[in-house]
Amino acid sequence: MIKNVYTIGFVLFIATMFFFFAMYFFGMDTNYFDNTMLINSFVMPVVYLAGSYYSVYTLRKTGVKMGFREVFGRAFKPMFVGGFLSIITMFLFLNFVDPAAKDLLNFQYLDRQKTEMDNEYNTAKPILKTDEQKEELEKEYAQNKLRISHEMTKDKDFFSFRQFSYYFAAILVFYVILSTFFASFFRSR
Repeated sequence: MIKNVYTIGFVLFIATMFFFFAMYFFGMDTNYFDNTMLINSFVMPVVYLAGSYYSVYTLRKTGVKMGFREVFGRAFKPMFVGGFLSIITMFLFLNFVDPAAKDLLNFQYLDRQKTEMDNEYNTAKPILKTDEQKEELEKEYAQNKLRISHEMTKDKDFFSFRQFSYYFAAILVFYVILSTFFASFFRSR
């Protein structure tokens, strides 16, 4: 029975690395970026939810009275440890071990942005009725096309330490929300 929050956090780190390397070795193709986004959006939250739940449940099962702060900490700490170790490991791997994978992800990210921009433009164009609305759309489209052109993005790194810090901050918001939910639900009354 694992009761230590840091051990559970390390198990979450191992699970994250399993999915990361499984995707790296078996899913690196033309949809690598999209597939990693799907895993990060639908699989990883369930994994971290299960780890957080297990952490709180094991302590609650012992009969210990827990207040909001104890449950919050018990839910947050494993996710923080697992997430922090995972983000650092992914950053180091993509920037130092296999920069080609980072370049592929950068390229696919920009390609996806261009595709979404074109789809939005093609969807909005037939709907607009006045000439000034159409001119405004054309102007915005030209500006956005220039913004994500090869010349503007050739030295752009979407997987730098700064970007990973932003990603981790967004992930921390998820951890806080989830921990607050657990703390509200599992606290002793």
